[in-house]
Formats: sequence, structure tokens, C-alpha cells
Amino acid sequence: MVKVLFVCMGNICRSPMAEGVFRRMLEGAGLVEQVYVDSAGTHSYHIGTPPDSRSQATALSRGVDLRDIRARRVAATDFVEFDYLLAMDRANYQDLLAACQDAELRSRIRLFMDFAPALPEREVPDPYYGGPTGFERVMDLVEEGAQGLLLHLRERYRI
Repeated sequence: MVKVLFVCMGNICRSPMAEGVFRRMLEGAGLVEQVYVDSAGTHSYHIGTPPDSRSQATALSRGVDLRDIRARRVAATDFVEFDYLLAMDRANYQDLLAACQDAELRSRIRLFMDFAPALPEREVPDPYYGGPTGFERVMDLVEEGAQGLLLHLRERYRI
């Protein structure tokens, strides 16, 4: 089984949106048994809380239910457990690299938007302090990145 962890700062906006979108894509592709998905944050501001209400509303408007997701912090075991640790932006990417001392395991850390090479954006912006359009933009980027990630996994693992 391939394991994917989406990572942002607080695990209440971007990474749960990515988790929900990717889980829905896996369900649609019949790959739930082959790919495990989770999300976490690099900081511990919101541990145990559900995603931001604006994230939930935006996701739900596109058919993605985030209600069962709860925020958690990235754990040391995640670097061993997950095949992909996908950071939403460069700051969280650097935080992940700093937290992982094993050079071999560091190769599992990537920017999520690397899976959407056709887009100019390399980061998913944090919508927390903005308005509803920021959450819509995040959802657009997450959907593109998730499609590219699904294609990558299908090709690499022949699933």
C-alpha cells in the first residue's frame, strides 16, 4: 500500500482539503485499498479540531466532505510510515526537512504542486486570513495537484 501525507501549517485548511479531494479521487478510481491518505500540520495550533468551517464549506460545495478529519501534528514516525509527505508550501517543506534527519527519508518530502507541472504555482497559498475566494483558489489548486498525483501513482506503482 502506498501512503500519502498532505502537510500544511495547522492542518485545518489546505491539507485537509487535499486529503478529502484525493480520497474522493481514489474512491472514484477504485484505489482506496491501494493508497492510504492522511493529513497533518507542522505546528500544533489546532490539534483535535475539525477543518476550518470555510474549508469545509468550500469542499462540500464540490462534493467533498471533511467533517471526519481532525487536525494533528506531523510525528517523527510519519517520515518512516509515509511514502510521500507533500508540503503545501515552501515554508512547510523546509519545516519537514528540518524535522527529518535521515537523508534517505528526506527524499519522501516534496512540494504538492510539483504534481501539477502545467500550473505556474508551486505553492498552495494559506487562505486562513483571507476571504472565500482564497478557499476557492486553494480548492482549484488542490484538485489539479491531486489529479497529477493520482496519475503519478498509477504510473509508478502500476495501480
